[in-house]
Amino acid sequence: MFQMDEERAKVRIVKRIAREFMEMSAEKDMFVNLGVGTPTMVADYVEGDHVFLQAENGMLGVGPAAEPGKEDPLLINAGRVKVTETSGCAYFDSSTSFGMIRGGHIDATVIGAFEVDQEGNVANWIIPNGKQLGVGGAMDLVAGAKKVYIAMPHTNKKGQPKLVEKCALPITGYGEVDVVVTEYALFRFKEGKMVLEELAPEITLEELKSVTAAEFVVSEKLGVLTE
Repeated sequence: MFQMDEERAKVRIVKRIAREFMEMSAEKDMFVNLGVGTPTMVADYVEGDHVFLQAENGMLGVGPAAEPGKEDPLLINAGRVKVTETSGCAYFDSSTSFGMIRGGHIDATVIGAFEVDQEGNVANWIIPNGKQLGVGGAMDLVAGAKKVYIAMPHTNKKGQPKLVEKCALPITGYGEVDVVVTEYALFRFKEGKMVLEELAPEITLEELKSVTAAEFVVSEKLGVLTE
């Protein structure tokens, strides 16, 4: 089965998510939180003036990652990545930042995950006995954001599916996931079902099923997942 280079896989995932937000912003301004890790890369591909990216450490108007040699050591996102700011960027304390999240003022959040199951449950904060600092803002984000997007590899480092029948790891949020984007596919949760809407051109549907432990239905208008 085709295996994509890790960096290319990340780029495909975040480009697809960035494109979705830009398309949605044609209807209304979008306020989007980016979680740590791969989700922060979405900022590198968002264009236009109607998608406003929020970092939970207190920044609204996050721009792309800073170029080497042009970093401001005081300008970082929640993952401590040195970033740039967009025009009109605002700064505020952590309580105000979480007030935005908990108050339902964030249209979407993009987070990573260890597992997502076919019921839309997500586990993304700890692997038991692993070295994790804690849940951070993940529980607030999945509960407070209007839409939850998962940006993650399709399988873990052992080649095991991350889309599973039922999460075995500690749950971050129950039934909160709206969209999952991996390097192989885009799924949406609709009316209690996990629906495959886009499939990568490099693999077949049967190959996708072989690396997906969750049950899903295939959209009648199945599209192609591209960068």
